[in-house]
Amino acid sequence: MEIERLDLEEWGDVLPRSGVEVFHDPDALAVLDRHTDAELRLYGAYKGQQAVGLLPVFVDEKSVGEKPIGRTVFSPPVSLGVPRLGPIVTPNSPKRRKRERINSRLAETVVDELEVDRRSTLFRMTCPLGYADPRPYGWNDFAVTPEFTYVVDLEGCTDLEDAMAGFSKSLRNEMRRYDDLDLSIETEGIESALRIYDDVVAQYEEYGDTAPMSRLFLRDLLSALDDDRWRVYVARTPDGTYKSGIVTLFSDDLAYYWQGGVTASYENVSVNNLLHRVILEDLVTDPDLESVTGYDLVGANTERLCEYKGKFNGDLRPYYVIESSGLEMTLAKSAYRRVVGSLK
Repeated sequence: MEIERLDLEEWGDVLPRSGVEVFHDPDALAVLDRHTDAELRLYGAYKGQQAVGLLPVFVDEKSVGEKPIGRTVFSPPVSLGVPRLGPIVTPNSPKRRKRERINSRLAETVVDELEVDRRSTLFRMTCPLGYADPRPYGWNDFAVTPEFTYVVDLEGCTDLEDAMAGFSKSLRNEMRRYDDLDLSIETEGIESALRIYDDVVAQYEEYGDTAPMSRLFLRDLLSALDDDRWRVYVARTPDGTYKSGIVTLFSDDLAYYWQGGVTASYENVSVNNLLHRVILEDLVTDPDLESVTGYDLVGANTERLCEYKGKFNGDLRPYYVIESSGLEMTLAKSAYRRVVGSLK
């Protein structure tokens, strides 16, 4: 098995159609590359002519003058609102042994070629949902931490009532009220996504935090992605007044509740519940979305949000964060996050 460096065109040619995150898309990676100072490096593991493993990383060499002082290696890059990226393992055999061999070889490449095990390197990787075996990194003394998201299972659902079957009673009742209201929910364009972004910024400020991306990044991402990779759902009153909205992203397998959904009500009904209702109805009835079998609520790690997200009765799905370990790295990560926060 050989490990090769790829360009974005080669990456797009070998990227699997399923089992990957939306930000593995080469157009998304290109936008990430433009919006970070780090260098995008794409690795492919090949068995003969077939790619059996892929890994994108962003490498940033730190220096003072001409003197190198350290390196950061991230996948995904921070401060851009990307929930997960990391490795993809796609063996041409169902045997566990072969999958583990590919996985270990990719991990060894990261550790050796990028020297991420050195004290001067800060490494952090948030893996995709389909990546189930972070052990090679743990064996190389990296910290491996499970995190979680909720994914609403839509496999086999043919209508909205199927999709809502496991929801809490209160959530189902609110969603059903949409037919009795004169609120309209339609898909709109990038300018409406930027209006939703303003809501997100205000919400983060309420909690003393900063929005996880820039306005320009959001515009560039949606402009670069194919139209079938995103939709902007917007709720408006009969006179056209904006109430709330959600930016939804799509991989071939999942829809992502990515940005928006700031608290709003109409006729004593949660507008966000109605937005989710329309999204879910599209997911189970729109032929253009027939490959999508899950609605990812993008996170189940913040307690105050889980009370609401839990009403959707989604499957609790783990994913892994792999990062440099040790006291020095803990201090370095803390310092880095303070710097990043000041640059957002």
